[in-house]
Amino acid sequence: MLGVGILVVVRALRARPVRLDERLAPYLTVPDASSGLLAEAPVSSPFGALERIVAPWLADASRLVERIGSPAAELRRKLARAGRTETPEQFRITQVAWGSVGLALGLALAILLAATRGTPLPVLLLLVVICAVTGVIACDYRLGEQVKRREERMLLEFPTVAELLALSVGAGEGPVGALERVARSARGELTEELARTLADVRSGTPLTQALERLADRTGIASLTRFAEGVSVAVERGTPLADVLRAQAQDVRDSGRRALMELGGKKEVLMLVPVVFLILPVTVAFAVFPSLITLQIGL
Repeated sequence: MLGVGILVVVRALRARPVRLDERLAPYLTVPDASSGLLAEAPVSSPFGALERIVAPWLADASRLVERIGSPAAELRRKLARAGRTETPEQFRITQVAWGSVGLALGLALAILLAATRGTPLPVLLLLVVICAVTGVIACDYRLGEQVKRREERMLLEFPTVAELLALSVGAGEGPVGALERVARSARGELTEELARTLADVRSGTPLTQALERLADRTGIASLTRFAEGVSVAVERGTPLADVLRAQAQDVRDSGRRALMELGGKKEVLMLVPVVFLILPVTVAFAVFPSLITLQIGL
């Protein structure tokens, strides 16, 4: 009877009428004015509970890495120069993952040293910290190498792209039409940037401003001069084909100068195998028979 009475009371409490504030609450809530199409989709994984547990730790660790590393604006520019579409927050989480891998390797190495050699605890802690920091720095270094390789490929592609643009303009195409033709017919890193520039132009951005964005995204001096030259030619009506050919020749000349400078720097490194490998072997071959002859004579 006690149990039945408790159930009756609970059912009565649950079936109580809705209060006035509960009825008015949905109408007094301020709706979100932003469109739901612009909201970012939440990152989900097959392990929902584990994701909810680890997400706050990852956020704190990414903020710590951001405090130690480069600012968000510089990182965003670096990611754009590398051609990567991820946000700075996603890259920070990747850095945290690399640091976690370095931390795990450092812990494994520290346990191995402690078990085999009895290394002191402060040295082991320092080793673990160094491995974790090395993982974070290695991720940033990898991004820098991606930026460097992509800019080198773009510089190699630029003379050919500039010549194609000059041919299109000389054949009667306008600047936008020439860009569209080259973006459609060519493939490469620079062509992808030209396609993004065309997308900006089609969305209503003026051509000069779209070219300035191209120069800002790449950060290459030759492309900056290219954007300025095309902008000046479009605004003042100067022959665009001649400007493009001159810029292509300028990039080729700068590439030759860079190659000559690199060759001059490599001359010193080329002496290393000659002095430390070939010359000692030559001296040994020249001196060894004489030593054998002297020993036989003695």
